[in-house]
Amino acid sequence: MDITFKKKKKDLEGEVKVKSLDIEHIDEDFQPEIESCELKQKFITISPECVRCNLCVEECPVEAINPAESTKPAKILDECVKCEICAQTCPVKAVKVIESISSIDEDVKYHIKDLKIPHRKLRMKEIKIDEDKCNTCNTCIKFCPTEAIKVEEDEKAKIDKTLCIGCGACVNVCPENAITLVRDLGPVIKTKELLIDQEACVQCQVCEENCPVEAIKLEVDKVVLNENKCILCDVCSNKCPVGAIKLEKLTHES
Repeated sequence: MDITFKKKKKDLEGEVKVKSLDIEHIDEDFQPEIESCELKQKFITISPECVRCNLCVEECPVEAINPAESTKPAKILDECVKCEICAQTCPVKAVKVIESISSIDEDVKYHIKDLKIPHRKLRMKEIKIDEDKCNTCNTCIKFCPTEAIKVEEDEKAKIDKTLCIGCGACVNVCPENAITLVRDLGPVIKTKELLIDQEACVQCQVCEENCPVEAIKLEVDKVVLNENKCILCDVCSNKCPVGAIKLEKLTHES
């Protein structure tokens, strides 16, 4: 998805004027003046294609995803810190990272696009169905993204291991806990880096106070980053009042 649409600045000013009439002490002759500006935001959402594997929930470092159930997909919560680990982890790319840029100049312009997020390694190592527990309800078949599970007439569910990707959707939705899975999930791919300008830092400790994983600290007169803990979210860079911390994409990230 890559969409741009515009509206006239005059139309936006008209909308502001209409809404202002509902505010007390605003004169009817009020004429809004909207200055040129730009706002860039990032959103993460989960599409209906979610296969209910809950891998994103397991890997979220700040517990900001509501788990999926057979009746509903997983959901990103307000606590999300935009680290994108869920998007890297989702086996079917149902987690979308969306960049929105709104700008006002002579016109009002909105630009929305999906960001391309690399995918972590995910492999099935071993998967088994306990035939004594399986009740052939077919729920696993409904959510398997590769059609690796079959249920023949009067038989228990069978898994084609050559098709299984190890996502764990079947494990999560099976009402009888009849499926066990061992998988290989690779490390998070580094697509960004956190840059710290020690000279610009005013030692306010806002970064330390707001880091969701306690990865950044002020030690004496220097900001120290624990790269093993850092999840490369955008909290400290957005909170820093003097722009001493910047989160930048690596050159290979699109």
